[in-house]
Amino acid sequence: MFSDFEAARRHIVDTGVEMVDLKFTDLAGRWHHVTIPASQFKEELMRDGVGFDGSSVGLRSVKSGDMVLLPDLATGFRDPFWDSHCFSFICSAYEADTKQPFARDPRNIARRAEEYMRELGVADESWWGPEFEFYVFDQVSFDNGVNRASYRVDSREALWQSAAGGLGHLIPVHGGYHVIPPKDQLYNLRSEMSLELEKIGIEVKYHHHEVGGPGQCEIETPLMTLLRAGDATQIVKYVAKMVAHRRGQAVTFMPKPLYGEAGNGMHFHQQLRRGGHNAFYSPDGYGKLSELALWYIGGLLHHGPAVLAFTNPSTNSYRRLVPGFEAPVNCFFSLGNRSAAIRVPKYADQPDTARFEFRPPDATCNVYLALAVQLMAGLDGIRQRLDPRQLGFGPIDANIFTWSEAQRKAVKPLPASLREALEALERDHEFLLAGEVFDEGQIAEWVRVKYDEYYGVRNRPHPFEIELYFDF
Repeated sequence: MFSDFEAARRHIVDTGVEMVDLKFTDLAGRWHHVTIPASQFKEELMRDGVGFDGSSVGLRSVKSGDMVLLPDLATGFRDPFWDSHCFSFICSAYEADTKQPFARDPRNIARRAEEYMRELGVADESWWGPEFEFYVFDQVSFDNGVNRASYRVDSREALWQSAAGGLGHLIPVHGGYHVIPPKDQLYNLRSEMSLELEKIGIEVKYHHHEVGGPGQCEIETPLMTLLRAGDATQIVKYVAKMVAHRRGQAVTFMPKPLYGEAGNGMHFHQQLRRGGHNAFYSPDGYGKLSELALWYIGGLLHHGPAVLAFTNPSTNSYRRLVPGFEAPVNCFFSLGNRSAAIRVPKYADQPDTARFEFRPPDATCNVYLALAVQLMAGLDGIRQRLDPRQLGFGPIDANIFTWSEAQRKAVKPLPASLREALEALERDHEFLLAGEVFDEGQIAEWVRVKYDEYYGVRNRPHPFEIELYFDF
């Protein structure tokens, strides 16, 4: 929004801003913030930053936790959820003493990945279009103790409401795709979210009810440059949660909040551009994709199991990645096939629109790291000219769930658990070290943290286990 501090300062003074909120991303991908009065928005802020403890958000060890936040002035937007007039900036982390960009800050990693792409001469820009799927619930409760474990969610749209009486406009299991009101009871909520996003400067292509009957929604945005897509993702999640919260409802982007219902993915549409032109387009290519695009796909699928350690980094991710539910569980690419890890949209067949989408990811990822990892895998494919056809990744344009078991075994599977994905990352991460985008220590720390989560879930008795085994 602003190219220099003076323009930002003048806007804050002229529009009567009272508070300036500085938002930043932790290791896991969640937003944090610190707020300063508008009177403290001075030029020294861009020199000295605002101090914070990096160890408290997973970015650094306790013994060297001092860091500073510097706002990216181009990201400024009015935050509509404050009682005071509040203006927000998205920040990156910097070293407290040298004021150099902190190498392990997620935003800095995403920025560096795109810089590495330019150094290779592959493209000038990478463009991304995340899809945002989420559930809206009217009540949420959970309890985990030594002698108890439970959770419960409720939705006014769910078929299970039928016994309570009412008007009967409820959505059956898997019956929510593009339903119209009165069954769709969330259209005004999604419209409110979309309007708030557009006021902030995030363009919305459309919104609609998704497949999941009890309150599943989707908001989709156009393609954006890499860092902008990361920032927009954080803003979309924030706005969706805050709009729902002020209406007395709750939003979750977790991949599988409901047993037997559709899960929430965050598919990433991808495209590289060079000299203002789409480098992924070829009029004669499969799905109108160029050889460069196929090499990129080859890299993304070749490194796919390791990539999932960042794009699907929760134990809950793999409750979504099961056969059925349009969730991809195998490494192949295809034209229009939603069971493929990489789908080439049939409708994206023009010089400016040709692209593909990587379908496994979900919103438990740290979006900046997820963007960087996908790009690095694709760049490695281009660098090595990895042809996905020669590597056995397709294209497969059939529904593989109708194949025999022997046929399906010929297709490389994606990890079926967080542990499998982490083991893949431990074996295969050299491609992430290129251009000093990631470092060994950071990858080891990510693996350590995620193993802690994996074992934290694995080591707890599950309520369904009580039902299955209590009488033994």
